Amino acid sequence: MAGPVPGALAHRYAALPPPLRVALAALRLEVLLGDPRDAANPYSLPALAAPALAGAAGSAASAGSAGVGEGAGWSGRAGALLAAAGLGQVRAADQRVRALRPLLRRDLALGRAAVAWGGPGVPPPAGRVRGRAGVSSPVSSPVPAALLGPAALVAAAGGVLRQAALAVAGRGSGEPALRQWQPVLAAAFADLLACESLTCVALRRPAAPAPAPGTGSGSGVGAGLLGAVAGYVVPTVLADVLAQLGLVLAECGHGPAGTGGGMLAKLTGDLPLAGVDAAGAAYWQARLAGALPALAGEEPRTAHRGPVPAFFRLADPPAPAAGVAAAGEQGDGHTPDGHEPDRHEPDGHEPGGHEPGGDGVGGDDRVVLSGLLRAGAARADGGDGGDTGGAALGALARRLLTEQRALRRPCRTAGADPGAVAARALADRQALLWLAAAVLGVREAADDGRGLFLGGTHWALLALTGIAGRLGVPLPGPAPDPRAPVWAELAGRVRRGVDCDVYATRLLW
Repeated sequence: MAGPVPGALAHRYAALPPPLRVALAALRLEVLLGDPRDAANPYSLPALAAPALAGAAGSAASAGSAGVGEGAGWSGRAGALLAAAGLGQVRAADQRVRALRPLLRRDLALGRAAVAWGGPGVPPPAGRVRGRAGVSSPVSSPVPAALLGPAALVAAAGGVLRQAALAVAGRGSGEPALRQWQPVLAAAFADLLACESLTCVALRRPAAPAPAPGTGSGSGVGAGLLGAVAGYVVPTVLADVLAQLGLVLAECGHGPAGTGGGMLAKLTGDLPLAGVDAAGAAYWQARLAGALPALAGEEPRTAHRGPVPAFFRLADPPAPAAGVAAAGEQGDGHTPDGHEPDRHEPDGHEPGGHEPGGDGVGGDDRVVLSGLLRAGAARADGGDGGDTGGAALGALARRLLTEQRALRRPCRTAGADPGAVAARALADRQALLWLAAAVLGVREAADDGRGLFLGGTHWALLALTGIAGRLGVPLPGPAPDPRAPVWAELAGRVRRGVDCDVYATRLLW
C-alpha cells in the first residue's frame, strides 16, 4: 500500500498523515520502545535521563548501559530495534526522520545516531556530525549529514516542551502563579514549529551542494542553502527555547532529578555530540557568511505566484523523480511498499517545484524564499479588513522584506572575510529572514481549507514576531496577540496525547 494512510485512520494518526509504510514503522518503533513512563524500561524517559547517563552524555559506554550501542559495532539492540520497526525501508529523508520521531523525542544522542543509521549492517558514524568535508552520514542513509543534528534536536526539544506544558497545563488552574508561563510556552511552541518547518523543507528539498566559504559554491554535503540555514538557525533559536524551558521546569519544581529536568539536562549535555551546540552553529554561520555575495542577487521582480513549491507542502509525499511512473512505481513518487525511491531529476529540481537557474549555492532556494516574503508582504494590502491575523502577518512580512532589501548591498561585499564580525552578523540576519520565509511557505501550503492549526495565522504570526525581535526590527503596529490561541493549541495537544510537531501526530503512550 502506498500514499497517505486512508480514511478515518489517517486523521486519527495525524492531522498531516504520512504514507502508510511510514506510519506503521513509527508505530512499531514506539511499541518496541515501550512505555516512556516506566522506569524499569531502558528506553523510558526516566532511564534515559538518569544522572549517570547525563554525566556521560553521548558516550558509547553509557548508551550501552541503557540498552543501546553506538559506535563501530552498531549491532546491538538499537540496530535490531530500528530494523524490526521497518525503518530500513523508508528512504525519503523527511519520512525517515518522521518515522524515527518516537526515538528522537526521547533522547538526542541516540536519536542522532538513529537518524544516521543507513539500514541493517550499516553502522552510523561514531563521531560528531556537522556536515564537514569528509564527515558525513553513511552512503545509504537518506538523511543529509548537515540535517542529522537539527532534525534530532527539533524532536528532542519537543519532548522537553511537552513535559513543561504538561506541568503548567496540569497545575495552572490550581496555581495561578504558573499561568505566567503560558505565553512563554506558546512562544517556545511557535519557535519550535518554525524550526521544524525549515528542517522539513530542507529534508524534502533535492540534495544540492552546500555553500563553500569565499566562493559561494563547492562540494559540501548535499545541504544546500536550506540545509546550511537549518544547521545554523535551528540550534541558535532552540538554545533560547531550551533556556526558557529550563526556567519553566524549575518554577514548576522539575529539577534535574525529575523527568522533565533530567531530559533537559541530558539534552543539553548531548548538544556537542550531535553538532548542534554553539560550535556547530558557528560552523554553519561561517559557511553562510562566505556565501553571502552569491546569495545577495536581485530579488524576484514579482511575488511568488501559483502553488507553493512542492517541498513546502508537508502533507504531500515527496515529488516523484522523472521516469518513476514509467518504471512501474506509484504515481505519488513512492514504491509499492510506501517509500520514496532514491532518485531525483538530473537537474536536482522537483517537478512542479520552482524555476531553475541556481548557482550551486541554493540560488533557486533564495529566489523562492525571497518570493515567499514578497507574496506575504503583498497580502498586507490585499485583505478585506475581516482577517486581522492575516493582515498582521502580511504587514510583518512586509517589514521583514524591507529588512532583506536593506541587507542586499552589504552582503555583496561581505564574503571577503567570512570570519569578520560584520559578515557573521549579516549571515545571522539573512538566516533569520529565510527562516521567516520558510514559515510563510509552510503555513500557506497548509492553508487548504481544512482548518488545520498549521494553516492558521496564529503560530506563524507569533513565530515571525519572535524573528523580528531577534532582528531588532520594530513591529509594524497594533496586532492581535496570538499567544493565547497558540497556548490553547499546545495545552489541548498535551491533554489529548498529541505531539508538538508540525504534523500534529497522535502519541501512542
